Amino acid sequence: MRRLLGIWSGITLAVLFVPVVVLFLHAGSLEQTIRSTAGRNAIEVTLGSGIIALAVDLLFGIPLSWILARLVRPKWRRWWGTLLIIPLLMPPLVLGLVLAYVVGPASPIGSTISLANTFAGLVIAQIYESLPFFVLTAWGYLGAIPRSLEEDVWVLGKSPWQTFWFVTWPMARAGFAIAAAMAWARIVGAFGAPVVVAYHPSGLPVAIWIQLQEQGLPAALGLALWLIIVSLPLPVWLNWRFSHVRYDR
Repeated sequence: MRRLLGIWSGITLAVLFVPVVVLFLHAGSLEQTIRSTAGRNAIEVTLGSGIIALAVDLLFGIPLSWILARLVRPKWRRWWGTLLIIPLLMPPLVLGLVLAYVVGPASPIGSTISLANTFAGLVIAQIYESLPFFVLTAWGYLGAIPRSLEEDVWVLGKSPWQTFWFVTWPMARAGFAIAAAMAWARIVGAFGAPVVVAYHPSGLPVAIWIQLQEQGLPAALGLALWLIIVSLPLPVWLNWRFSHVRYDR
């Protein structure tokens, strides 16, 4: 049975890697893709907006996940979880339509400062697609840390900030890293909301769609390979670095 399961697992992994192998074999020259103005601009836009969106996710996601894990009463956590699940499961295209309505020129916000088809609009769309992923993942990791460890430090007279920095953070940073990896993958691959809110400037996912429409599949595969190169290193490294950490010690 063990041998049979091993063979079946190997076949499953091989099938999952078929698209990656096909992409690397047929994507063409990476240098040729980045030499094109559209390709280079898409990569720069994706990296610039992605770094900003991830920074915002960390800025708001870490405090929110800690509040949900430590300050919200257990009977209310189900409601908070539902509030996070709704935007998480909302179809990205629908989310883009709602954001376009909110930040577009017809809205009160857009009539003052129109964010549609701007770099800021792209960042906002990426944040809305990625922040629930970060918060839910970090919340789960924080919830696995025994609260008794923090209470022991409080008894010794340490402040909440000292407790977080010297006790909670060292134990939770692996969870924050995994949450950041998931958020980054979502940010870089965001298509549904950005294609509505910020068709220009085009990040890599929207640029791939434009190339597919205008120049066909070979040109789109070149940009698709660059999307993989931009999106995968950080999540793979963080998962390799922190996925072995246990919280039940």
